[in-house]
Amino acid sequence: MKKKIAVVLSMLLVLVMLFMTACGETTSINVGTGGSTGTYYGFCNVISSTLKENAGLDLKIQSSGASKANILDIDDGIVDLAIVQNDVMDYAYNGTSLFADVGAITSFSTLGAAYAEVCQIVARADSGIKTVADLKGKKVSVGDSGSGVEFNAQQILGAYDITFEDIDKQNLSFQASADALKDGKIDAFFCTAGAPTVAITDLSTTTGIVLVEIDDEHLAKLQAEYGFYAEYIVPAGTYTGVDTDARTVAVKATFIVSNDLDEETVYQLTKAIYENKDNYVHDKAKEMSLEYAVTGITVPFHPGAEKYFKEVGAIK
Repeated sequence: MKKKIAVVLSMLLVLVMLFMTACGETTSINVGTGGSTGTYYGFCNVISSTLKENAGLDLKIQSSGASKANILDIDDGIVDLAIVQNDVMDYAYNGTSLFADVGAITSFSTLGAAYAEVCQIVARADSGIKTVADLKGKKVSVGDSGSGVEFNAQQILGAYDITFEDIDKQNLSFQASADALKDGKIDAFFCTAGAPTVAITDLSTTTGIVLVEIDDEHLAKLQAEYGFYAEYIVPAGTYTGVDTDARTVAVKATFIVSNDLDEETVYQLTKAIYENKDNYVHDKAKEMSLEYAVTGITVPFHPGAEKYFKEVGAIK
């Protein structure tokens, strides 16, 4: 009896949403993104305008401090939907790394991954650095202190049994790292961002660089310990003077939702986001696919998202 009532209520909710859309009304959802000049913010604004027109969904875009801040905002009920790095959401769900001081946060679930944020290791072409192992004893920037980039660097180096004590560690932003490499003050730096990245693009026009690759053995070791990493090939020609493909890893810009959102709402939201991907006027939308959306995810999917992905065969 209870199951029949639940089915009837679910059908009524769908009819209400369809009626509201037909009448020109919208369902409003608060969305956490990133800084107003960043990719998260711009990408989500493009999605918002498309879904408002095509699916009757009103995504209220908010600028924020990005991944960690968005997860805390979902936990506090400030936003319903957010875009975050899948490694950071793993830290939050398990109360590790960036969230070691806060503890585990399990008030959110995965909706689906969107595009790659590439762990790029850039070295001067004249440094002699060819592999990650060559970074030992070198001056290396690992991103801002306490940032997700710093944890990426620590984990990648760890796969090669290198610790921060084995390098001359610098904590510099992407642009500061590029400037320092250009001036010969450092030998290499880590940068986790979409490829191409402006700071690296500009650097490559004035300074010879190489992208340091991750080999088969250490890629497997890294993925065995951290399930959120995916293999990624930076194509030849992405940066000036880098004329061969470079293999590294990437984390994923991923949509998460509050567990307080009901299954049917998240089902309709997931369906709308992925079935409109060809309509988004944004370069990152080209990376979206159903297969990419569900792989490399270590935090459980929301039942509504899981329902959609099973329906289309992305999850078996």
